[in-house]
Amino acid sequence: MKRREFLTAAAALSAGPWAQATERARVTPEKWSRLVIVGGAEDRVQDRVILRKFIEYAGGPLARIRLITAASGVPEVVAQSYSAVFSDLGAQNFAVLPLNSREEAMNPQLSADIMQADGIFMSGGDQSRLMQTVFDTPVMEAMHKAFHFNHCCIGGTSAGAAVMSRHMIAQGAAVLRPRKDIVETDIGLGFLPAAVVDQHFSERRRLPRLLSTLAGRPDLLGVGIDEDTALVVERARAIEVFGKGTVTLVDMGQAQTNAGDVAEEAQIEMLGVQLHTLPAGHRYSAVRNVPQNWPAGLRRAIEQLVKPGPVYL
Repeated sequence: MKRREFLTAAAALSAGPWAQATERARVTPEKWSRLVIVGGAEDRVQDRVILRKFIEYAGGPLARIRLITAASGVPEVVAQSYSAVFSDLGAQNFAVLPLNSREEAMNPQLSADIMQADGIFMSGGDQSRLMQTVFDTPVMEAMHKAFHFNHCCIGGTSAGAAVMSRHMIAQGAAVLRPRKDIVETDIGLGFLPAAVVDQHFSERRRLPRLLSTLAGRPDLLGVGIDEDTALVVERARAIEVFGKGTVTLVDMGQAQTNAGDVAEEAQIEMLGVQLHTLPAGHRYSAVRNVPQNWPAGLRRAIEQLVKPGPVYL
């Protein structure tokens, strides 16, 4: 089955590979499954706040950290850059996974390495290239098992951030206003089952692109992440933002749109859209018994983000 066909079919499934998380993937208070979703262009030279935090969440200097460069057109160059940075930051068990083809993604030793990892970081590049390499392979299954069952910290920047959601933005024009059918979508890794991620958000003025995407899928929460900014999603628990920019959440759950009535590439009317901007340095708990003064819409968005997703097996 092609990935695009799978995306359509998966939305209708109530059981199967994407629906096996529930009881088998409970988190424990000692260690939480975390996603570190980076908007691209993270600092690798000066303070390197995001990569330091990723090492901390993976377990510290002794954590087994593995890098995936399959999204990149120059994987050797990217591998050298990250190897130098992680080494300089004190990561003592860092390695680049040999994963640049579907043939390599079938290697059982590679899957075993992923299952033993404490942290997996995906570089930037082309998200479609990454998914063409790993979709429906033992590597993709191992990543889900590592995250849901072993609480491995999964990080990704730019293209590595785009693949975090199940409904993934593959490409789309940098439009000035929301338009119908100008964004090409595909299926991603599915760690965020009810959201869609866009990166380089403020820098590349991608709000209209994200709105255009959500016009066709108003059930999803839009997540726009600025450069050198990370959204951390603690499964079933909380989200936080760190780095230098902002995370923008776009909620179409109660909005009205005429996207179904207008012609392809026509401007879209969108009424009642909720938008939240979350600056770096803030943490937002999804635990109900923690007193908060947030609007109901923000709480709903946070709960949608931390919602446990199904496991791909």
